[in-house]
Amino acid sequence: MTKAPPHTDPRVLRTRQLLREAVIDLMEEMSIEKITVNRIAERAKINRVTFYLHYRDIPDMMEKMADDMAEDVLQVVSGYMENPEAAEGEQWPMLERLLTHIAENAKFYKIVLTSRKSTIFTDRLFRLMADIISTRVERRLATRNASEVTVQKDIAVWYGSAALIGTIIAWLREDMPYSPQYLAKQITSLRSS
Repeated sequence: MTKAPPHTDPRVLRTRQLLREAVIDLMEEMSIEKITVNRIAERAKINRVTFYLHYRDIPDMMEKMADDMAEDVLQVVSGYMENPEAAEGEQWPMLERLLTHIAENAKFYKIVLTSRKSTIFTDRLFRLMADIISTRVERRLATRNASEVTVQKDIAVWYGSAALIGTIIAWLREDMPYSPQYLAKQITSLRSS
């Protein structure tokens, strides 16, 4: 899932991927508090010392995984953010791209976003979506007369972020009963009705 700089040793990338997969597998089986470095190393089939070459501890690993997730999401939606004029008329394709990315990495997102014990991923995604929505709201407000604005910007951002992330989490919990395309169109229809 994570893109790394081209100069990173492939062995380092492979080891980090093994560690991430081990953590996700373990989170599927047990609560985050029960996961130990020994269990991660054992599951990844690496030496415990190797874990410490890459991460200080499990919270550090989780932070870095959340950073990688946010970077991946930004890459998925970046084309729409860089060209705001085109993005305004195409709300559901951007959302469809995001949902397709989540569906392609469903195991990861289902584990990290639906975990009630570890909210780092949901919190990071919420902040990222809030930033994206805030930029869009600011653009819309700039084109409107002050008397036309009826909702405070921060409330619109909170609502939009929470609604979108809540919908994505429910979709994942229900094993994605709708295609990313259909869900994106439905969410967009809700916003315009």
